[in-house]
Amino acid sequence: MTGRIRRGNLDLALEPGETALEGLLRGGVAVPSSCRAGACQACMLRAVAGDPGAAAQQGLAPALREQGWFLSCMARPTGELVIEEGPPPAIGATIAEVAPIGPAIVRVRLEPDEDLSYRPGQYVQLIQGDHVRAYSLASSPADGRALELHVRVHRLGRVSRWLAAAAPGTRVGLRGPAGTCFYTEGRPEQPMLLVGTGTGLAPLRAIVHDARRRGHTGPISLVHGARDPDGFYLVDELKGMSDGTGAFSYVRCAMSGETGGEIEVGDLAQVTQRLFPNLKGWRVFLCGSPDRVTALKKQSFLRGAGLKDISADAFLTAEMPPPPLRTPAARAT
Repeated sequence: MTGRIRRGNLDLALEPGETALEGLLRGGVAVPSSCRAGACQACMLRAVAGDPGAAAQQGLAPALREQGWFLSCMARPTGELVIEEGPPPAIGATIAEVAPIGPAIVRVRLEPDEDLSYRPGQYVQLIQGDHVRAYSLASSPADGRALELHVRVHRLGRVSRWLAAAAPGTRVGLRGPAGTCFYTEGRPEQPMLLVGTGTGLAPLRAIVHDARRRGHTGPISLVHGARDPDGFYLVDELKGMSDGTGAFSYVRCAMSGETGGEIEVGDLAQVTQRLFPNLKGWRVFLCGSPDRVTALKKQSFLRGAGLKDISADAFLTAEMPPPPLRTPAARAT
């Protein structure tokens, strides 16, 4: 049985297997979206009647679920679903600085129009025109109102390329925060392992600073993975946090490169397992590419970490535009 969507003057019957997002886009409704896999929450809408389905509300805060918010990319309603007009509320922000901090990675500093209440490690949705992208926060409210994002600039990325070239003073919108990958107090002596790939370092860096600021006493180990030795960033900062006492350790792991140096070389999951074979009683944070996060989460559980002690945030890339068609060059005559 297929569902039906009503939104304002729109009355749309969904096709078999079609999600609410796909149906609304087919009906001419400009719904912001990015990952289309239920992770970034860019396509969140509010139902005032009907049931979007449990899958469409998975991962949302209880308060949002109670208010009827759901992820339209995951919703396949079987009955009538009445959707409130208008997107979720957003606040304005000004780009204060854009600076390169690594190969194809820029630091974006934002000045929001109002204080944003968040926990270091959560993410926000950045709105640029009709495009919405989710970016983790590398900053902390303890450092002031300004927000810091680490953005990988993809060759075909609409928003990332726009951000890399944005001038100070450019205006954007923000929604959020969202995500449950952040430090919680209660067991300050608990060992912590944080593993991330690429810009997955951004939220992990924020979590480490937050844990130490809140008086965490257990050892903290941060492992950053990259494809090759040129893929690391903030190296001097993170190396400088190690004081030789074992309270904080920083490991770089490259998939390729010469062995024998201070950088571990090999598969990230295998290297992490070798360095941290027993995770019973540990708190684990995982951020980065979905395949790595999935493998590391399974591996952490098998090595003793409890599921309630594993927080994961997979970075899904928005759909890229197709490459431009090349027309054959004219033959000389």
